[in-house]
Amino acid sequence: MPTRVHEFSWPDRVVVGTLGLPGARTFYLQVRAGKQLVSIAMEKLQSAELAEKIDEILDELSTLKGNPFSVPEGTPIELVDNDQLEAVQELFRTGAMILGWDPTTAQLVIEAYPMSDVDEDDDESLPEDGINESEMLRVAMPVGTARAFAKRTREIVGAGRPICPLCGFPMDADGHSCTFPEA
Repeated sequence: MPTRVHEFSWPDRVVVGTLGLPGARTFYLQVRAGKQLVSIAMEKLQSAELAEKIDEILDELSTLKGNPFSVPEGTPIELVDNDQLEAVQELFRTGAMILGWDPTTAQLVIEAYPMSDVDEDDDESLPEDGINESEMLRVAMPVGTARAFAKRTREIVGAGRPICPLCGFPMDADGHSCTFPEA
C-alpha cells in the first residue's frame, strides 16, 4: 500500500498543544497551511525529546562560521504562538519520528509515522526499515519557527502537574500519596 504523505513545506502554524487536564492530557503536534490542518497525537516524552533535539540542532548550526543559516540564539518574539490548538481531529498516534536538516531550504524537517499495529516479531510483514505505515506527516519549518516551536513545546510539557518536593512524583489535584521513605 502506498504511503499517503501529509506534507507541509512552509506551514502557517506548527505547534504542540494539549487537550485534557494535567495528569490526563493528550499531546498533539498540529500543523496548518491555509485550510489544510493536521493533528497527530504524541506522548509527553516524545514532545519533550523533539523540543530538545530541535534546540540541539539549532545550537549546533548557529556555531557554524558566520552563522550561514541565520539561526537565532533566542526565540524571535514575533514568532511566539501561545494560542490554543485549533479543532483537533486526530490523524494518528505517533510511533516513530525522524528529525533532520535540509540545508537547501534552511529548514528543520520532522517526519512522523503512526504506531504500528504489526507484531514486531513478524519479520516477514515489515520492510527493511521497520516502517509499514499507510500515512505519515512531514513538516519542514524555518529556523526561527523551529526555535519558537521548541520553546512553546518545552512550556507545554512543563505545564503539567506539580512535582512533590519529597518524592519527586507528580501530585494529582485530588490528592497525593507520597512515597517518600520515612527516616
